[in-house]
Amino acid sequence: MQITILGGGGFLGRKLARRLAQDGQLGGKAITGLTLFDLDAPPPLEAPFPVRCLAGNIADPEAVKGALPPGTEVVVHLAAVVSAQAEADFDLGLTVNLHGTLAVLQACRALPAPPRVVFTSSVASFSGGQEARLEDDARQLPGNSYGAEKAMGELLLQDASRKGFVDAVSIRLPTVIIRPGRPNKAASSFVSAILREPLLGLETELPVGEAFALWICSPRRAVDWFLHAMTMDTKALGLDRGINPPGRSATVGKMLSALETVAGPEARARVRHAPDPAIEAIVGTWPASFTAERARRLLGFSEQESLEEIIEAFIADDLAATRAERGL
Repeated sequence: MQITILGGGGFLGRKLARRLAQDGQLGGKAITGLTLFDLDAPPPLEAPFPVRCLAGNIADPEAVKGALPPGTEVVVHLAAVVSAQAEADFDLGLTVNLHGTLAVLQACRALPAPPRVVFTSSVASFSGGQEARLEDDARQLPGNSYGAEKAMGELLLQDASRKGFVDAVSIRLPTVIIRPGRPNKAASSFVSAILREPLLGLETELPVGEAFALWICSPRRAVDWFLHAMTMDTKALGLDRGINPPGRSATVGKMLSALETVAGPEARARVRHAPDPAIEAIVGTWPASFTAERARRLLGFSEQESLEEIIEAFIADDLAATRAERGL
């Protein structure tokens, strides 16, 4: 089985690639090759199968086509410009998030057989704000450019699946915490920072109030969802290829309380409230909760861990590497 991860240099792409290398198989089939594609070539990966690490622009159809060798059965499309950056630079967001997905679709259509495409969409493709608890058939009405581009990508892949060009599964990821490394340009970057930076012994700023709630998931669970989507029977999806996975709704205050439970009051004290209306204007449109009954009961997606377990997993999986990367 040949697999390609587009956005394979990002932190979720790297985690998924390492999991595939560890398992050596997917859905009972041996992995015969893995391609990791990103704007900069991802670092080499030791695996029991050949791994190609390629650099290229996701919006370049020829570059993407080169990342999908003949026989590719699964494509995981993680490549994106994140929320605040897409809002600030409309043209860049369209180029990467929309035209990049069009390039992926073109490359998939050139393969001998339709591949499974796992597309990372986002809760940002909805609106509703703090009072929302959305059902699985809720209408996507984005309040930001990033969410609009993700919703457009979903529709493209849904129609391409209907026509038999691909077999797509679009996972509307919650805000993923705790991200390793450094803060990025996502509007939700602070959600990881208020947990990660104190664990590193650093102070950080909180741009929203402690009562602010978000729909979140852990990196471990996100990788589990990808693996499930890569092999699941898609007949149960029918025409609707978009999935709200079973994340967790949590207020910032509950996250900080969990941090205090795991790492002590001194860790929580490193978080300083510094209101940022621009950030709150973006994340404030996102729904704070989803029912996610379809994913949970019908489609077999695994449940989210507790907040304390999410923090403990970061300490076990990523804290040392993040310290080293940042020279701490």
